[in-house]
Amino acid sequence: MSENDNYRPIREWNEDDRPREKLQLKGKSNLSDAELVAILLGSGTRRESAVELARRVLHLADNNLLELGKLSLTQLQKLPGIGPVKAITLTAAFELGRRRQESEPVRRGQVLNSRDIYNIFGPRLGDLRHEEFWIMCLNRNNRILGTSRIGAGGISATVADVRLILHYAIERHASCLILCHNHPSGNTTPSDADIKLTHSIQQAAKYMDIVLLDHLIVTDSSYFSFADESKL
Repeated sequence: MSENDNYRPIREWNEDDRPREKLQLKGKSNLSDAELVAILLGSGTRRESAVELARRVLHLADNNLLELGKLSLTQLQKLPGIGPVKAITLTAAFELGRRRQESEPVRRGQVLNSRDIYNIFGPRLGDLRHEEFWIMCLNRNNRILGTSRIGAGGISATVADVRLILHYAIERHASCLILCHNHPSGNTTPSDADIKLTHSIQQAAKYMDIVLLDHLIVTDSSYFSFADESKL
């Protein structure tokens, strides 16, 4: 028996088992991860359906959607059956997912705690393989006035200029300031340099009557809050 003797293309499946029709009939929440990925892929190969190919794609990332979203185009295309079009489609879909997560807190426009900050910056910074340093400016009611990337660095360090941070905050008439940077290593513990920089910015902001509310160190799954840990 050849390996594709049992292969049946999706068009021959029962209608309520086909991913697209199933989504229409039963709703998106009733589809498995593999079925959703199969819809993005559009088609399988000569020997397997789109759902079977989707299962192999998920297996490449240990069946973890967060890890799947980190894979590069090159990594995806190493999988037999995944060409440039399918790889680009998957990458675009995961990027849209990240941007959706990122945009929801911004529409609310108000930051009330460290979780709100993480919901904004986590999707933006958590997957990066290098460090970036961002700031967020707020008014006295904790309404967001703007966010900006201040610096980007290597795998283990980045540089943030205190003068640039204050210049950005003053331009936006900010009353409060939030700092955020990522640790690609996955370790949320602040370094001595992180602590020193935080206190330098806090003292400098004070002279401008700007309050440093928090500094978050984020990874792809967690964060450290200077405010929550009474480090400010």
